[in-house]
Amino acid sequence: MAEYDYVAIDPVGKDRKGSIKADSIDEARAKLDARKLFIVALEPGAVESARSRANLSLRSPRLSAKELTLFTRQLATLTQVSPLEESLRTIGRQSEQDHVRAVVGKVHSGVMEGRRLADALGAEPKSFPPLYRAMISAGESSGSLPTIMERLSDLMERQALMRSKVLTAIAYPSVLATFAVFVVAALMIFVVPKVVEQFDTVGQELPLLTRMVMGLSAFLAAYWWLLLIAMVLGGVAFWRALKNERFRYRFDATLLGLPVLGKLIRDLHAARMARTLSTMVASRLPLMEGLTLTANTVHNRVLRRASDEIVEAIRGGGSLSAALRRAGVFPPLLVYLAASGESAGRLDTMLERAADYLEREFDSFTSTALAMLEPIIIILMGGIVAVIILSILLPILQLQSLTGA
Repeated sequence: MAEYDYVAIDPVGKDRKGSIKADSIDEARAKLDARKLFIVALEPGAVESARSRANLSLRSPRLSAKELTLFTRQLATLTQVSPLEESLRTIGRQSEQDHVRAVVGKVHSGVMEGRRLADALGAEPKSFPPLYRAMISAGESSGSLPTIMERLSDLMERQALMRSKVLTAIAYPSVLATFAVFVVAALMIFVVPKVVEQFDTVGQELPLLTRMVMGLSAFLAAYWWLLLIAMVLGGVAFWRALKNERFRYRFDATLLGLPVLGKLIRDLHAARMARTLSTMVASRLPLMEGLTLTANTVHNRVLRRASDEIVEAIRGGGSLSAALRRAGVFPPLLVYLAASGESAGRLDTMLERAADYLEREFDSFTSTALAMLEPIIIILMGGIVAVIILSILLPILQLQSLTGA
């Protein structure tokens, strides 16, 4: 009996390496298939070769959030009218991106080998997250894969819409503010020094405002590179500090404590969690599993800890609404609607309504904030430019008054 070295990926997407004894390579492959392992490399005594190929597989391309949303919608539509294998083949053929065809092709190969769709998706863990695969597995187990695929498509499209709105809310004022800073810096570094040169031979004391602007301009012109280096080093130091869990937790807690931004972050997280849980409850996926997988996707450490505490509370026999209320970081509306849904046996419906309300609140907030930020930034920039111009005009007016006298 020969010994074969293998590298494989298990159903949860983890890399597995080892050896297995079998009479032939086909028998070794059959034993690994029985363990529900997706084989990456299988060769007699080729440990180093298998390891190198596994590293190549880990560097394989992945689907972006937009591509995954499109794939899910296409698969949800096609599985209603054609077999799963044919649907995957069609999606792979019509894709214009090479990496998308490669990922879909690997999933299609896994299904053709007799694996469940969730297990085939597990061969590409970077493209298909655990929460995604869990919902697919629930659909296959209950025999309602097309229905759950449709719900999953709706969920991902709503999340993509929210991501787009968040990026819009952040990008527009950021670009406007950055442009304003560059304009003011250019005036102070390049324009003001040229104008100030004209006052060097006047022999009169310049106005205080002019002297202040001249001093700031001289500092920026001489040490702008030092300021730039300091900003870069400060950014790198802050980025490294965020990797420390204690500092990251305090920073995230500070964000949640801010008057406006904190409420926005809490509402966004609550809306995302409510919509995800609504979809999972409607798909008959266990609530505990949905909460656990959802908690792992939360970036804010305070909210992640609160989500973990909710999981532990429910595991101990408590209700979702009581755990949400005890956490103290979720909107009261979500807690109330969750309690109403539990008492009426319509938890999925009430969670969906909570998500709809919180998302509408976010839309209203971003619309108002963008409408206010634009004139505020423009007025602030105009005020700074006005001060610079006034500092230049004051000496000119002073000279004119002396000449007239």
